[in-house]
Amino acid sequence: MIEIQNLGFSYAGSFAASAGSSAAGSGNSASSSSEKKKALWQINLTIPDGEFLGIIGSSGAGKSTLTYAINGVIPHCYPGDFYGKIRVNGLDTVETGIDTLSRQVGSIFQDIDGQMVAQVVEDEILFGLENFGIPHDEIESRLTEALAAAGIEDLRYREMSSLSGGQKQKAAIAAVIALRPKIILLDEPTGELDPQASRKIFECLKELNEKHGITIIVVEQKIMLLCEFAKRLAVMDSGRLIREGTVKEVLQRPDILENAGVNIPRVTTLGNRLREKGIYAGALPRDLSEAQLMVQEILQKEELSHA
Repeated sequence: MIEIQNLGFSYAGSFAASAGSSAAGSGNSASSSSEKKKALWQINLTIPDGEFLGIIGSSGAGKSTLTYAINGVIPHCYPGDFYGKIRVNGLDTVETGIDTLSRQVGSIFQDIDGQMVAQVVEDEILFGLENFGIPHDEIESRLTEALAAAGIEDLRYREMSSLSGGQKQKAAIAAVIALRPKIILLDEPTGELDPQASRKIFECLKELNEKHGITIIVVEQKIMLLCEFAKRLAVMDSGRLIREGTVKEVLQRPDILENAGVNIPRVTTLGNRLREKGIYAGALPRDLSEAQLMVQEILQKEELSHA
């Protein structure tokens, strides 16, 4: 479980600029820090085990900063003023080293090529296992299980340079799975992928969530795709968490999403316009199948009114 309480964070402009301000994790702000722009402000959020959470918001809303706070990159790697508290499976992210936190939270960042350290898929997975000191007699089973879970058994001996963008993402996911984290955090994993490859990544994440019980947290701009797979959504705006709930609950307030600069699914926009005109009164659709049901309901009512 991830428990976030009154989280706030301000990036330091440089190490020198942070001098005289409170140390990261102190929980007390200095007078100079009050003038800094807060990247995060009073975030309160609980993410239970087995959740599939999508984080959405416009550029600069604080989505990536929130993920850095969850996996410990903030405050351990970025200087600044840290307020509040985050516990990941009972571990305080300020008091716990990032090496220990990385065993709980496996992270996959936007720049997938920059995250790769090996030339061959097998070696990419072995790198993490060896660096984490996994016993030698466990390595082969973890390796094969990770490849199978990510659906890339056939890529085991392929060179990374020969892989497509989607295959590289799956190789990164397999490298994380091999470490058996309870949480996988991804920052825009489909940003450079085509629709087909993007869907395959989300199908892989869905299987990890439902079959293996891994908590999935995804920052994603492809809202319609995210709404199809996520169980809950968290909406960020200007460093604040402005709405959180099931996908249907969040989509029921398209005005909040639009004000936050979020491009909601077109089918949801259509449903909202039909509701405004008094043509439709049901739940707003989040994907094509639900939009089809909405249209069928409207047509049936129209037929009955003329019967």
